[in-house]
Amino acid sequence: MNNEIFAQVFAVTAPVFTMVLLGALLKKIRLIDDAFIGTASMLTFKATMPTLLFLSILQADLSTALQPWLVGYFCLATCLTFAGAWAWAAKRVPAAARGVYVQGAFRGNCGIVSLALAAGLYGDYGLSVGGVMAGLIIVVFNVLSTLVLSVYGGYRTTPRTVLRDLVRNPLIIAVAAGLLGSLAGLSLPRWLLVSGDYFAGITLPIALICVGGSLSLAAFRQSGSQALGASVIKVGVSPLLFTTLAWVLGFEGRELGMLFLFLASPTAAVSYVMAKAAGGDSRLAAGIIALSTLLAAASIMTGLVLMSALALI
Repeated sequence: MNNEIFAQVFAVTAPVFTMVLLGALLKKIRLIDDAFIGTASMLTFKATMPTLLFLSILQADLSTALQPWLVGYFCLATCLTFAGAWAWAAKRVPAAARGVYVQGAFRGNCGIVSLALAAGLYGDYGLSVGGVMAGLIIVVFNVLSTLVLSVYGGYRTTPRTVLRDLVRNPLIIAVAAGLLGSLAGLSLPRWLLVSGDYFAGITLPIALICVGGSLSLAAFRQSGSQALGASVIKVGVSPLLFTTLAWVLGFEGRELGMLFLFLASPTAAVSYVMAKAAGGDSRLAAGIIALSTLLAAASIMTGLVLMSALALI
């Protein structure tokens, strides 16, 4: 293995997962608590991350930021992962845990972990293209999560409610506004752009710290093999299968790298919230989040090193 390649990949991935570990440490020594994590997570979701996505897309070359084939393939791969995880769980996971298991196996932390890695690896390109991918995949995540949790849990909703929640989602609004602003040639004053950059700049560090602070190893120990199974699908089977298929279909370079980063993201923390709302096994949900995050640190680094060594990205 080329030491230079490893060093380059480590320089990209280490800061992201170091912030996650820092969050866990800060929670352990009680410098942050659940109240802080809840408030900070809400701040990033409703304010700083929408600002980051809006400004990244607004200032990007729209022909570069909006890549229908890339986004379409990612959405298709997500749907196929969902279907495969459901088929697997139908034979091996008790019905009471099945909805939580399936959600944990396909719903990635794209808006935080993947976006942070994309920014570290590809800079402004990673932020703009990743912003569009993260914003649009939320629609797929929410629809599929609602479906499987409705079948196997107490999560009751209607198509109208799902549509309402999607329309009100701050990240989707930010992506749409950024795309429309870019199409219209919107130009913001310099002072406003700088202020926005300051505000958006706190997004990824705070969000990653919150991810670390919300991890629960105790929940993982209680959830055992089911958490392991869902985590392996999420950060191992799915990225390996669909990144390989993407390469066969002709994706290469930065596009292939972006697909891998977004497919290999650990399970999203919001899956715990939805599992709890559905009356599902919240301990299993927390366990999948914790284990998939730990495994993702190794699987993403390994994948990037191999793909770099083979000159695929």
